[in-house]
Amino acid sequence: MTSPMALLSFLLLSLPLLSSAAPLTAYEALEQYDFPAGLLPLGVTGYTLNEDTGEFEVYLGKTCSYSVEGYDLQYKSTISGKISKDKLTDLKGISVKVLFFWVNIVEVTRDGDDMYLSVGILSASFDISGFVESPQCGCGFDCNDIATEDITKEKKMNLVSSL
Repeated sequence: MTSPMALLSFLLLSLPLLSSAAPLTAYEALEQYDFPAGLLPLGVTGYTLNEDTGEFEVYLGKTCSYSVEGYDLQYKSTISGKISKDKLTDLKGISVKVLFFWVNIVEVTRDGDDMYLSVGILSASFDISGFVESPQCGCGFDCNDIATEDITKEKKMNLVSSL
């Protein structure tokens, strides 16, 4: 049988190990509130989160733009808002192009496997499976095509310059 003193010693010695856990990434923090990591593009450099109020700021190295499924999206270098389970409100710094105008996405909610992105009086529903992976700035999910295109252009230029 373990003595109470031995158990207490073990717990006290374990505390530094428990408290020295690495802080969550912004992507992991999203998941703590039941959101998929793919709501944020790759390249987050840091974030702040007030767990009491849900107020947050997410930092990207620069403004980020890309297209996904016919939608042009733009993230400013700082994104802010409030987060709670299944709900992002008071969003600032994320916009989508609708026809010829850029409008701010002000709220994102999750209901089961559906994500609702709101630009005020209008909202659109998307399956959560589209947000599992984080898109890359500049090319979204079509980055391999861009790299292939650049290589092809480079080969053509080299071919022309060698003639």
